[in-house]
Amino acid sequence: METKTDIVVELIGADGNIFALMGRVRNALRRGGRSDLVEEFTKAVINSKSYDEALAVIMDYVIVE
Repeated sequence: METKTDIVVELIGADGNIFALMGRVRNALRRGGRSDLVEEFTKAVINSKSYDEALAVIMDYVIVE
C-alpha cells in the first residue's frame, strides 16, 4: 500500500482516541518536513464518517507500525 509520505508512525500502544492518534500523525508530519500536509490531513480525518474511515485516512498519509 502506498502512502503520501514515507514517514513512519508507531501507533501500537497509543491511546485509541482518534484525536490522540491524529495528534501523533500531525507531529510526525511536521517533524518529517511535511507541514504542508497537516491541514489537508486534519480535514480528511475530521470529515471521516467513522473511526475505521479515520484510521484509513491515517494510513493514507503515513506508514503505521
